[in-house]
Amino acid sequence: MAASIVNHALRPRVGVGVVIKSLRHPGCVVLGKRKGSAGSGMYALPGGHLEYGEEWTQCAQRETEEETGLKIKNIKLGTVVNTVVKEVQYHYVTVFMEADIDEQSGKTEPENLEPHKCESWQWYDWKKFPVPDDELFYSLSDARKQGFSPDFTHS
Repeated sequence: MAASIVNHALRPRVGVGVVIKSLRHPGCVVLGKRKGSAGSGMYALPGGHLEYGEEWTQCAQRETEEETGLKIKNIKLGTVVNTVVKEVQYHYVTVFMEADIDEQSGKTEPENLEPHKCESWQWYDWKKFPVPDDELFYSLSDARKQGFSPDFTHS
């Protein structure tokens, strides 16, 4: 039996996606249209790579503030997905964290702080996204296909 050949240069990455919720926008989350990188033209949540030694909650806070300027609180695990798209050599384990906007910070609306990576940030009803699930960024699409739905009871 021939041994299978494995490309060890291609390894999964770990990403954190942040499901941001607000009392001002019941049932909605912040989505942006990606540009200039993997999944360009697809809608995605704020988020990014988990850094070495970083906790999931820390990553969620950092990425949310870097990308949208929002401060978040009540951060908790939403779901985890393992997404592989071989055609584009995309393999991520994505940890989705749910969080509420920290309204005491004074900022309650997202701002596009990385316009080279995202067209804009807007609130969208979780049940009525602007595009079909297969046009969402890979991991978000997988999470929805697997039945993930944020807990809106406290936001």
